[in-house]
Amino acid sequence: MISKTLSAVLSGLEVTLTEVEVGFTAGVPGTVIVGLPDNAVKESRERLRLAIKNSRFDYPGAAKIVVNLSPADLRKEGASLDLPIAVGILKNQYSLEGDVFSRYLFYGEVSLDGSLSPVRGVLNLALFARREGFAGIVVPAGNRVEASFVRGIAAYALPNLAEVMAFVRDPSAFAPVPPADSGDDPVLGGGEGEFAEIRGQHVAKRVMEIAAAGFHNVLLLGPPGAGKSMLAKSLASILPPMTEAEVLETSLIYSAAGLLGEKTGLVVRRPFRSPHHTISDVGLAGGGKVPAPGEISLSHNGVLFLDELPYFKRTALEVLRQPLEDGQITISRSLQALTFPARFMLVAAMNPFTDSSVLTTGGAPGSPGGARGRYYSRLSRPLLDRIDLQLEVAAVRIEEINAPAPGESSATIRRRVIAARDTQLRRFRGNKRPCFANGQMHNPDIRRHCRLDAPGEELMARAMERFALSARGYFRTLKVARTIADLAGREAIAPVHLQEALQYRTLDFSKY
Repeated sequence: MISKTLSAVLSGLEVTLTEVEVGFTAGVPGTVIVGLPDNAVKESRERLRLAIKNSRFDYPGAAKIVVNLSPADLRKEGASLDLPIAVGILKNQYSLEGDVFSRYLFYGEVSLDGSLSPVRGVLNLALFARREGFAGIVVPAGNRVEASFVRGIAAYALPNLAEVMAFVRDPSAFAPVPPADSGDDPVLGGGEGEFAEIRGQHVAKRVMEIAAAGFHNVLLLGPPGAGKSMLAKSLASILPPMTEAEVLETSLIYSAAGLLGEKTGLVVRRPFRSPHHTISDVGLAGGGKVPAPGEISLSHNGVLFLDELPYFKRTALEVLRQPLEDGQITISRSLQALTFPARFMLVAAMNPFTDSSVLTTGGAPGSPGGARGRYYSRLSRPLLDRIDLQLEVAAVRIEEINAPAPGESSATIRRRVIAARDTQLRRFRGNKRPCFANGQMHNPDIRRHCRLDAPGEELMARAMERFALSARGYFRTLKVARTIADLAGREAIAPVHLQEALQYRTLDFSKY
């Protein structure tokens, strides 16, 4: 007799239906698993033997058990297939019948005592099951919260293998997990600053407002203590709220990474990720033995803050180029290539020179030239070209630190940002290529929405000749000018908007 149960395999964010076939045959007692299983799947043989016995079921010890995982050409990774394999063995052992095996997906890790341990990707699984018309999913109790956010699919979160088999015999005796609201999430960390607490730095705060309004990348150059990190962390407080579509696609990434825990709701705030400069290429880009999203994808629809930018490995920084351009990152492995969403705002900070004391001790103007050149040479020109806003941040003066009146609040700035972003959403409605902010425009969108009058064209022609702007730098200047005009409530881009945008290209004009 051959039993069949249904499950799924997660590859990146993609879910593939997997059929688990279990057959008993004559031969040396043991379990053989075929269908490109990885080590975690192969090790389930011994785990499930003890789990089934400890759940007070009879294990077929006198037969050879053959487990086939279909499709056979797709690599199976992780322990989420434990549960369907165990159900398949017991279905065969007790000659169980019923449509429950074809209408429900079984997904979870089984511990030695028969309890079910939470696994990653349950949110992705629930959406897949709903899309494919399954009646429901059976997952570990630890994934209860995550499974409850997908409406239109019955999710059964059970604590152990014995409960799963009771469900198999009589599904009507169990109640699915009730639907939950998205709530708030403790996953993101990073905190939120408050712009009112930032003393001075009026130009820098203006740059952060433009970045938030247009989803532009930012590079802040300044001495230690100038407030670069505080500006970056305060950016989260002025970003517009996430749309339902953004909440869902961001939560899918966190689910695939195993970061939606038992007490965690959907990701409803924009992510703020701040990895240390010692991070590995895999940690930043993603991948690993069981491919998982890296910091780049975990920043999707939010902010990736890289402090001390030149101290990151050159290879890690070059990984940023594809996602900054395409909004996704592809991880190639020997047997497959996985693509993760990676549409994020890059906020980077660095000191102007290797010896930052030169800036504050009044050194001769030409003295730091060599150090500056070596410091900046760690960053490639193609990477810098992809950063829309580049600003040198000066040290805060003592009179600004002691100013009695606080600056403009984050709430006030956020209202202007939301108004500008609403303008952009109306502008890009119906676009063939998905786009929700000026920073995401491609060249055809720029030509359509960033038309210049004769004085504007003349100004940009002089700027390209004088400052040797690259074509990419030219188009990025137009995108920033478009955002500045949106913040001002203007339909047309005026020369004054272009002039402001041009002054935020510090590294294009520097002589290093």
